[in-house]
Amino acid sequence: MTSQDDDFDPRDFLPYLLNRAADASSLEFQAIYKARYGILRTEWRVLFHLGLFGGMTAKEIGARAGIHKTKISRAVARLEQRRFLSRTRDRRDRRRETLALTGAGRAAYNDLRDVARDYDAALVGDLGTEEAERLRAMLRQLTRGRS
Repeated sequence: MTSQDDDFDPRDFLPYLLNRAADASSLEFQAIYKARYGILRTEWRVLFHLGLFGGMTAKEIGARAGIHKTKISRAVARLEQRRFLSRTRDRRDRRRETLALTGAGRAAYNDLRDVARDYDAALVGDLGTEEAERLRAMLRQLTRGRS
């Protein structure tokens, strides 16, 4: 088979398209949280999980977010340095720490949550409500059971 007979176009390969869409959509938002708070992607994801779900262990965040424990550990250390989160040791199991947002962390989360809502609305603005919901449902379906 020659390249002229090959009907596979890598530009239409779904993983390629998903990756391009993720890069295009996340880089602009990343610039916002980096400029406002000097945080990186993993730090934003940790902040987001604590803001949304309340106190959690690093292991729980990693499992929910699909982030490797070393990245979580670095993000937690940086957020703690910025005084965005606190750690509380479990009295029964000294190896276990619950992470929680501080007042400053909660304020940063609330601010970025509002920015994220506006950004999300603008991102899907050209799609319309029905198309946006279909897209979200399809993406959730593609990510079920995959890490």
